[in-house]
Amino acid sequence: MSNYFTRPDEPPAYSPKYTEPTPGQAIHSHPEFQSMRKGYRRFAIMSTALSVGGFLLYVLLSNFAPGIMNQPLAGHFTLGLALGLGQFLVMVVTAWRYVLRMRTSFDPVARGLRAQLEQPRTGQQRPAERAGARPRSTREYRTW
Repeated sequence: MSNYFTRPDEPPAYSPKYTEPTPGQAIHSHPEFQSMRKGYRRFAIMSTALSVGGFLLYVLLSNFAPGIMNQPLAGHFTLGLALGLGQFLVMVVTAWRYVLRMRTSFDPVARGLRAQLEQPRTGQQRPAERAGARPRSTREYRTW
């Protein structure tokens, strides 16, 4: 039972006052932010499933199909060894696709939303701006 109610037929003992949403809360309800989150989740789930699926397939083949994994390809170089080394390739490709996708799809949207969030509202100034603080730098962070 909740600590905020004394009895089921009585009004709640605690009722918070309405406060205007903070900028962070306002951005979470923004449609562009929601679409960016949905796209990021979809991409993350797919790339994780493919990477983990590749690793799991390699382990299962190593355990349950040693005949296939021991087939020689060239000298002592077997299919199992080639697939094991291929796991490094899978990780490199996954990391590369992640960085590429973030730079092209998600970072521009995030920068736009951040710019919207940092714009002062009409008629409102931050205390530092009223005091005549130094202007903000226009320099952006370097990407990898």
